[in-house]
Amino acid sequence: MKPISLVGVLLILLGVVALAYQGINYTRQKKVLDMGSVHVTAQTHEHIPLPPILGGLALVGGVVLLVVGASNKS
Repeated sequence: MKPISLVGVLLILLGVVALAYQGINYTRQKKVLDMGSVHVTAQTHEHIPLPPILGGLALVGGVVLLVVGASNKS
C-alpha cells in the first residue's frame, strides 16, 4: 500500500471517530488536602470539544488522498 493511501485511510478513520464522539472526555484528580495520613482528592470531569467541521475536513481529505493515491500509478 502506498504511503499516501495509508495516510488517506488514517484520515478517514480519524474523521469518522471525530464525528462520532464530538470531543475528548477525561477525568483529572487534584489533591485538595494532604495532612499526615489524611489525603483528600477531588475529581473533575473535563471535555475538549471537537467541532464537526474538523471531522468532516479530515474525512474529505482522506477520501481525496485515497483518490489521488489510486489514480497515481507509479
